[in-house]
Amino acid sequence: MAIQEGDKLPEATMHTIQEGKPTAVTTNDLFAGKKVVVFVVPGAFTPTCSQAHLPGYVVHADAIKAKGVDSVICISVNDAFVMDSWGKDRNAEGILMVGDGNGDFTRAMGLEMDGSGFGLGTRSQRYAMIVDDGTVTKLVVEEPGQFEVSKAEAILELL
Repeated sequence: MAIQEGDKLPEATMHTIQEGKPTAVTTNDLFAGKKVVVFVVPGAFTPTCSQAHLPGYVVHADAIKAKGVDSVICISVNDAFVMDSWGKDRNAEGILMVGDGNGDFTRAMGLEMDGSGFGLGTRSQRYAMIVDDGTVTKLVVEEPGQFEVSKAEAILELL
């Protein structure tokens, strides 16, 4: 069953790049005691993700943080090196790029997507959420092939 508003985030370990090396980060590390906006994409360097989803958050990161948000996090079922390179490619300095390379977080959230028809394997659905001290206070999941409710502008309105 997919996570719902009001639920605590599941425990999972993902990775970021710190000083050129993959570094494990847990959901507790990322969310405990913080208000966080998270957007999750099917894949780094893919068309909608690269041309619209990530760039929208890059443009609006400061406005989101001005609403009392401690951090903006992008997660994808990609390895930490890919996420780091994608962030650098898209000038996403104000966004923490996190790789869920094994899909552990995605599975625990219950928001997997079968991208095998496109050669992507198991990925995450496209969604965004507002998390306050590890509890999901707002969750918006896109319908397949859509990009409306999880864009930065829509989340900014929810804050």
